[in-house]
Amino acid sequence: MEYSFSHSVDALSSSAVREILKLTQGTQVLSLAGGLPAEEFFPLEEMKGAFDRALSQGPKSLQYGLTDGYLPLREWVASRMKQKNMNVGVENMLLTTGSQQAVDLLCRVYLDEGDVVLVENPTYLAAVQLFQFRGIRAVPVEGDDEGMDMEDLARKIAQYRPKMAYVIPTFANPTGKVWSLERRLGLLRQCRDNNILILEDDPYGEIQFDGEGPYPTIFSLDQHPNGSAVVYTSTFSKTVAPALRIGWAIGDAQVIQTMVKAKQAVDLHSSSIDQIALHQLLSHFDLDAHIGKIRAAYQERMEWMHQLLASQNWSGVTWNKPRGGMFLWVKLPEHVHSEKLLAQAVREGVAFVPGIPFYAAEPQVNTMRLNYTLLNREDTKLAISRLYSAFAAYTAVAAQ
Repeated sequence: MEYSFSHSVDALSSSAVREILKLTQGTQVLSLAGGLPAEEFFPLEEMKGAFDRALSQGPKSLQYGLTDGYLPLREWVASRMKQKNMNVGVENMLLTTGSQQAVDLLCRVYLDEGDVVLVENPTYLAAVQLFQFRGIRAVPVEGDDEGMDMEDLARKIAQYRPKMAYVIPTFANPTGKVWSLERRLGLLRQCRDNNILILEDDPYGEIQFDGEGPYPTIFSLDQHPNGSAVVYTSTFSKTVAPALRIGWAIGDAQVIQTMVKAKQAVDLHSSSIDQIALHQLLSHFDLDAHIGKIRAAYQERMEWMHQLLASQNWSGVTWNKPRGGMFLWVKLPEHVHSEKLLAQAVREGVAFVPGIPFYAAEPQVNTMRLNYTLLNREDTKLAISRLYSAFAAYTAVAAQ
């Protein structure tokens, strides 16, 4: 059989993270690569009880469900969103197979091939991968630790006339940065003035380390309940368990219901039994206390990794110290190519994600992302030691 794939396949690439994770499966390679939550904090026993209660509802728990998602779970999420000044009803919400599907569905219904979406640079690599696959042009906007540069944003809007802006303003993947209130309001103002839809991706907002109040979502800052300029998406993957693959999108009802129609064509609905079980869990479980434990543990692991890095002589290496989220973003000396360093690191028994696939354009090859949430204290120490050995070996060869 000679297969003839669609032209879109030409732009399809494998996820760098997924490929690197393959290297660590069943090996002695320690992974600092994937954005994986710590498994010891998964509510395993509580989930067993939740699934038992879900199945005790009888055969209907295994039946087809609504494309929009299980209504009691949507009502629960809507109630939680109101605590964040995001006042939405169930008609403004769609449950998805992870927040990644929300990004995909919105792209399907809102962007045509050749349309422009403005992004941070670097940004979430799976979003870049999706834009490339769908023939959407991702144009990067310059920025700093406060968020997108508003002057460059205005220039890019005038030059490219984008239809959408994709941002992760709170504990961004991969940089960990947090946008200032001024930049959030500035993006909202410019996008609303130019009829540009904002896709706000917020998988990490609950994992906050500093003592400040929760950072306001851009959605909550938009004072237009009807005709909102923002579609917001988040997920339970980082706070409960990624295997459930349950996320959600909220926005204007017209946009959300158009996404619902697209989802009907894609998969009919996300897993009903998982949604019912998750609702049972959340109805009998203190999620805020659980998130508090995760925050404390992840902050301790972040501080530990920061301390380990600071104790080594990383000549010419700098990194951020995040206020939340799951990643350290590292800048290496200009002569270091992170993909070549990865090859050396794997030989030493440690893996990370090179920074290159996170860029929509003009990648900085001397960057890498480190995850601090997965490994325990002992394994993190060993992983950083191996990474330092790889760096030292790489730089020694480069100096010859």
